[in-house]
Amino acid sequence: MATKPPQGDPVQDAPKVAERKRAAAGLPAIGHTLRMAHRQMGVRRTALTLLGVNQENGFDCPGCAWPEPEHRHRAEFCENGAKAVAEEATLRRVTPEFFAAHPVSDLARRSGYWLGQQGRLTHPMYLPEGADHYEPVSWERAFDIVAEELAALSSPDEAVFYTSGRTSNEAAFLYQLFARKLGTNNLPDCSNMCHESSGSALSETIGVGKGSVLLEDLYLADLIVVAGQNPGTNHPRMLSALEKAKANGARVVSVNPLPEAGLERFKNPQTPKGLTAGTALTDLFLQIRIGGDQALFRLLNKLVLDTPGAVDEEFVREHTHGFQEFAEAARAADWDSTLAATGLAREDIERFLRMVLDSERIVVCWAMGLTQHKHSVPMIREIVNFLLLRGNIGRPGAGVCPVRGHSNVQGDRTMGIVERPAPAFLDALEREFGFAPPREHGHDVVRAIRALRDGAAKVFFAMGGNFVAASPDTEVTEAAMRRARLTVHVSTKLNRSHAVTGTRALILPTLGRTERDLQAGGEQFVTVEDSMGMVHASRGRLEPASPHLLSEPAIVCRLARRVLGAEDDVPWEEFERDYATVRDRIARVVPGFEDFNARVARPGGFALPHAPRDERRFPTATGKANFTAAPVECPQVPKGRLLLQTLRSHDQYNTTVYGLDDRYRGIRNGRRVVLVNPEDARELRLADGSYVDLVSEWKDGVERRAPGFRVVHYPTARGCAAAYYPETNVLVPLDATADTSNTPASKSVVVRLEQSATD
Repeated sequence: MATKPPQGDPVQDAPKVAERKRAAAGLPAIGHTLRMAHRQMGVRRTALTLLGVNQENGFDCPGCAWPEPEHRHRAEFCENGAKAVAEEATLRRVTPEFFAAHPVSDLARRSGYWLGQQGRLTHPMYLPEGADHYEPVSWERAFDIVAEELAALSSPDEAVFYTSGRTSNEAAFLYQLFARKLGTNNLPDCSNMCHESSGSALSETIGVGKGSVLLEDLYLADLIVVAGQNPGTNHPRMLSALEKAKANGARVVSVNPLPEAGLERFKNPQTPKGLTAGTALTDLFLQIRIGGDQALFRLLNKLVLDTPGAVDEEFVREHTHGFQEFAEAARAADWDSTLAATGLAREDIERFLRMVLDSERIVVCWAMGLTQHKHSVPMIREIVNFLLLRGNIGRPGAGVCPVRGHSNVQGDRTMGIVERPAPAFLDALEREFGFAPPREHGHDVVRAIRALRDGAAKVFFAMGGNFVAASPDTEVTEAAMRRARLTVHVSTKLNRSHAVTGTRALILPTLGRTERDLQAGGEQFVTVEDSMGMVHASRGRLEPASPHLLSEPAIVCRLARRVLGAEDDVPWEEFERDYATVRDRIARVVPGFEDFNARVARPGGFALPHAPRDERRFPTATGKANFTAAPVECPQVPKGRLLLQTLRSHDQYNTTVYGLDDRYRGIRNGRRVVLVNPEDARELRLADGSYVDLVSEWKDGVERRAPGFRVVHYPTARGCAAAYYPETNVLVPLDATADTSNTPASKSVVVRLEQSATD
């Protein structure tokens, strides 16, 4: 039987610490999955729901974007995917009576964990100006309120339309169409805070801002490099792919400031071996200092250039541009500066080089550990240089693999959720719908927060997500949101953003991925694009949590009809009635989606075209893959300070906190911990178990403080520390962003640790 939500916030001021784990999954993962699922859904609903996850006639997991294999297991989900499903399919409900009992001032004092545990939202809710309680509101009145505020703007560019990665292709396409019909490109999304650096680097170098591999390429690879990524927690089904690659003869190099259990050993719970010994995954662990990856790959490229016969000269000659300038820069790399920047031993880099030279097919995977630094874009370009040198793009078993974190974040971008749309996309939109879309670039996440802070944006509308908790510089972000005239959140569950409001606020409850979507035209399905460019259908099977919910496409269509008026010639009512008509329009606007409805009906869906992968054609400004030669950078840390990276716990997905444990790192019953290398801790006189305030230091001189963190002696790289977000987002300055991509630099925050007043 499902349990009731917690009445009070659990005490987290004394987290327990034990030895870290050295293997992921196995029987403990099964037990933990079932306990959490039963707590939210009960036994029968758990079985009914989990057996539909990632199946061809089921629904796409609302968690990560890792692709499904050709031959799917009956249980094609991981522990954290099951947690995401359980949280959405929970039997707990947040009703109007809940809001009557809990004023916004009370909600604002609660933890994100407590808010999320209350259950599914059941009714549209409205916070009037000056009120402290949300009250139920009809859908019609809710759309009227949004229309009133949008009509009162001096310009459409005073509105911001944010998108979370959970939004389906159909909803995202409609959402961007509505925003552009209104007259703005202010379409920030969660990609601005994660893989924007990947897209920026890849678009410039290979001409496509996405990964160039399919799942089958990992199985064919000789060497897989996993850099700045913790798949055991963030993309657990990736471990199965690495296990299969290892069985086929691949070797794995892990490049990370922390050892991670999932990359040490994987105990596959679906095999007899996995329930006992498991499979060792990493052949070489390079415990790099935070931000040292560009220096590592630059030196590696120099060593490849200096090795006779190591460069694929035919590929370089026929398919690349800028080699000479790159080679000159690479040959200037030296051992001393590289060892200082990376903290690595020379013999480990030389061993890495031997593995590279012994490998014909190489895949490099990465995630937030590479994308959230000031120099993230040149860092990723250097990885592209590394692959281009030996022809490792555009052939089986090789390529770039940025691993996306949310289930349709890549699809949303493909559908036009972008503040800087390509002219070709706008041209296609204009031809199809007969209007002139705006051409001026809009706001990304950081610029949207600045606009709200400065009063240049007055309406904030979020399609999913938890914007306040996900964004940097928490105090600045929250103050900016409170300056808005109206904040609107399309949500399935309660979160921090609902308690940090504009003058007026709306919560619009929507269907989850797990639920049946019945419209006037019959039962509907939606589509998503995974991290490797595969597009497939998702069909919910549960009854909706409330009869008062609307689907995301229905919300957009009804809002558009109300705001744009009956004279607007886009057939919004038809789109709401039958999503197939939306897909027909997508097919005529977005390249690669031709004959969309027929192709997505096939089992497993279809792969989007990728010119570098499919035909070694590089649609860049030069018509070739571009080598680059940026100066090598690495974070500089003053004496007595540490370099902090923000990260997730194992009981967490993005800003959604499922529990208060981080099983693999040995942390229980608390999240306010800071992981510090024991040698650094001794030098700083920080005892294990002592309490400190984390204070970030940046060039603006503003003190940003996160108080009351328990020190945990942990084998991080020297000079580096780690702590969970969103609790540490307060330390990340709004203007500390990656060059080119403008992504918050959440993985390289200079901090000092001061004894806490609570110690």
